[in-house]
Amino acid sequence: MRLIRILVPTLLLAACSQPAPPSAETAPTSPPAATTAPPDEAPAAGLSPDAVEPAADAAKPAKPAADGDVRQRIDSVLGDAAQYEAVFIAFQTAVNGGDRAAVVEEIRFPLNIANGAKIAGPGEFQRNYERILTPAVRKAIAAQTFDTVMVNQQGVMIGDGQVWLNGACLDKACTRTEVKVVTIQ
Repeated sequence: MRLIRILVPTLLLAACSQPAPPSAETAPTSPPAATTAPPDEAPAAGLSPDAVEPAADAAKPAKPAADGDVRQRIDSVLGDAAQYEAVFIAFQTAVNGGDRAAVVEEIRFPLNIANGAKIAGPGEFQRNYERILTPAVRKAIAAQTFDTVMVNQQGVMIGDGQVWLNGACLDKACTRTEVKVVTIQ
């Protein structure tokens, strides 16, 4: 059964070549291995890091060598680094300030959380806020800088996989996208 879950790709964002968000069940707590798919193809999302062959550049360090490397990597792998940075800053500021309403504004629902569970909407998120944004998760968010996020075809990772940001197409041609938090675990 696990093999089936590993091999069945998520087609959520394949039409616009945006990577699918990692599921809470398969999202790694360390940098996931990149798939061997070229950057212009959507990866088979939901694959366990040990279920794929790592690409030659999969061992990217968590800290980039020079300022701007993260933005360049996001632009080449995911597109529009400025949008990712804006969401990162808004989410981090909201979490650090305890502004629950602002936190909700940066989340795409359904939200993937720990153990494969999903949060359907803002009300359910607010009721479970302390359980989802635990002190350890808030600490990882507070400690992260945008210049040191890990980037791969699954999105932008905060901490050791506690939070993932990813984009979604807003139209069929994928000329407009929206970046949001898609996983908190």
